[in-house]
Amino acid sequence: LTWEWANGLRGYSYPLIFASIYKVLQLLAKDDVQLLIWVPRLAQAVLAAFADVKLYSLVRHLENAETAKYVYFCQLCSWFTWYSCTRTLTNTMETLLTTFALSYYPIKGSKIGSSCKYLALVAFAIVIRPTAVIPWMPLVFSHFLQEQRKADLILHICIPVGLVTVGTSLIIDRVFFGEWVLVQLNFFKFNVLQNLGTFYGSHPWHWYFTQGLPVILGTHLPFFIHGCVLAPKRYHIFLAAVIWTVVVYSMLSHKEFRFIYPVLPFCMIFCGYSLKHLKAWKKAAASFLLLSNVLPALYTGLIHQRGSLDVMSHIQQLCNNSYQSQAFVFIMMPCHSTPFYSHVHCPLKMRFLQCPPDLTGNESYIDEADVFYSNPLGWLNKEFQNDTLLPSHLIFFSVLEQEISSFLVLRGYEKTATVFHTHVPEGRVGSHIYIYRKKMEMNH
Repeated sequence: LTWEWANGLRGYSYPLIFASIYKVLQLLAKDDVQLLIWVPRLAQAVLAAFADVKLYSLVRHLENAETAKYVYFCQLCSWFTWYSCTRTLTNTMETLLTTFALSYYPIKGSKIGSSCKYLALVAFAIVIRPTAVIPWMPLVFSHFLQEQRKADLILHICIPVGLVTVGTSLIIDRVFFGEWVLVQLNFFKFNVLQNLGTFYGSHPWHWYFTQGLPVILGTHLPFFIHGCVLAPKRYHIFLAAVIWTVVVYSMLSHKEFRFIYPVLPFCMIFCGYSLKHLKAWKKAAASFLLLSNVLPALYTGLIHQRGSLDVMSHIQQLCNNSYQSQAFVFIMMPCHSTPFYSHVHCPLKMRFLQCPPDLTGNESYIDEADVFYSNPLGWLNKEFQNDTLLPSHLIFFSVLEQEISSFLVLRGYEKTATVFHTHVPEGRVGSHIYIYRKKMEMNH
């Protein structure tokens, strides 16, 4: 696991889910590398499908089957949902749990609300990713205001649910960290109080309004706006959750599209409501939504930046030959560009450029990846002065090849594979990934 776990910013509850899956596969003697890759994704896909059904069920109870059908259609059309829902990111699980919780939320007019169930799911989401608390703040506050038995809600539901979930999280983290660690507090300190997320880039305050939300909504945007105008007053709380979430995230300097993924199910309710109330152009609008989302969904899901995954199959092949014990793979790419041992599943020596932030307050700190990219050739010559330390395989983006060509020639490396990555190279990310092998190493 990465530096976030080493510094207690992330808990072990979510990784434990996948570790359990891996353990079951091992006990069944089915821990083949392909199963290790695909089973977590399939599990995530099943949960995503179930969440979509719960969203449909919610709207069917609140409105009717026809409105629910259009909300479901909008959800299934969303290119960003296609792109994200099977990924094993904490943001994905946060979104799925938010959808599950939403289906039990006691909104006015709902007969299927369950305070205990939705609060338990929200608490679990917060354990997985503490930012899950953000969209639920206005919803929980609204629920508290309309609740007749406020004391019972707090004493008999909120406190027990909170104690069980936080207690379970603490115990799990105590086992793996070896000490008591409240990761949610550390996460809050790092991202809010210290605002150290800016180490990974910063954006202007309006980015989520001008780029983030419009991009993840895509062609759903006009339907979302139209739905917000048409929707009954009781749905205003969902709109408040969306606006509140985007505003809060806008206050943080480091911004990413995936951070606001949890508001997408809320938005789909308004999109579906809009589509249902269109009269003359309903079929045309539905066709437009489908066609305009299928292409970006297929492109981003199957083609764009696929090299990071494809290159791992080349690395994994090293596990199947006699050179495994001598092989040493060095991934000279922006940190975390590729998966790691989950896609290799053998004791292959591997290394990638590190980029942990400095937590000591050293203002002159520069991470390993930035040091490398400031002078790749000089860094390589200094790092590998002794030929015995040289990696057997170097993996890097095409944009780096010319700059380190003299190192590759002098140290006896030859290109063995070229893997397509993206049609839109940018900065340190090239259009292709190159695999170089050391000739002398392999001839021994």
